[in-house]
Amino acid sequence: MEFERIPTVPTADEVLDKCFRRAAAKMKLKANKDRANQDFVRAVSHSIHDRLVHVIQTFPEFETLPPFYRETVDILYGIPRLKKALGAIGWAARWSRLHGPDLIYETRRGADPMAARKRAVARLASVVHQIDSELRFLNDVRNVVRKLPHVEDIFTVVIAGYPNVGKSSFIRLVSTADPEVASYPFTTKGVIVGHRVDGRKRMQFIDTPGVLDRLPEERNPIERQAMAAITNIADVILFILDPSEHCGFPLEDQIKLYEEITSTIDIPVIAVANKSDIKGLDGYPLMSTGQNSGVDEVLHTIMEYWREPGPVEEPEPYPITY
Repeated sequence: MEFERIPTVPTADEVLDKCFRRAAAKMKLKANKDRANQDFVRAVSHSIHDRLVHVIQTFPEFETLPPFYRETVDILYGIPRLKKALGAIGWAARWSRLHGPDLIYETRRGADPMAARKRAVARLASVVHQIDSELRFLNDVRNVVRKLPHVEDIFTVVIAGYPNVGKSSFIRLVSTADPEVASYPFTTKGVIVGHRVDGRKRMQFIDTPGVLDRLPEERNPIERQAMAAITNIADVILFILDPSEHCGFPLEDQIKLYEEITSTIDIPVIAVANKSDIKGLDGYPLMSTGQNSGVDEVLHTIMEYWREPGPVEEPEPYPITY
């Protein structure tokens, strides 16, 4: 996944420290000290530009991300906000490149080359410090998105329903053949991904956080994250009901959410009633994840929809600009 390759984003002081040390090392090799001052400014200017461009290039082009990742990043931070931060980094890189020659010229023409060098470097440092908050913001983003769960392009079952209806219990029961489980770092109630191999058939289960039955604009980021999973990556949705209402939510509200999902998406939805050892529900397949009964039958129903994933059209390379 592209996010895993994003390195730590340096602060403004870290950018400058590395640039100054590199320039100072080059300066020691110069016998002509006046020329060395000019070369110091040139080296700092070029190094700042290159370091900041590298920061930009380590982030993926958001428009080319798979829908699940793109929408999740937008939920967490807002893609316009991320573009603003990257644009600020690009501005500083461009400023260093465009104004570097002027600063070098002023250093060469100044009556006191050392003083002129200090003024030039101070201007470059001032520009970099102006984007320090954006660098720190991007590093915060990096620390979260690089831990996003790995969602493969294989047959995917999204498990949906109210909180505490047995979604996590189900995914742990059925993903034992290949028990890769990764918790999403945004919240302890985030997405969990579990994989299963059944013969030559590979599939993944996405355990979504509980989505409450309310208007989309009233849902919090966790709930919106779940809806992103439901609408973007599911081949089949397993909707789990709790007729016993031990989950803390009325059955009527659970059914309303089920009806909302079935009316807004165009993929199969399998509804089952969990906790059948406590209370059943006419008209729905029954299972009990607590007693591990009926789970195999539900899994068999899901496997009837299994199919090989179709070919993925790779996006055209998108040039990174700054």
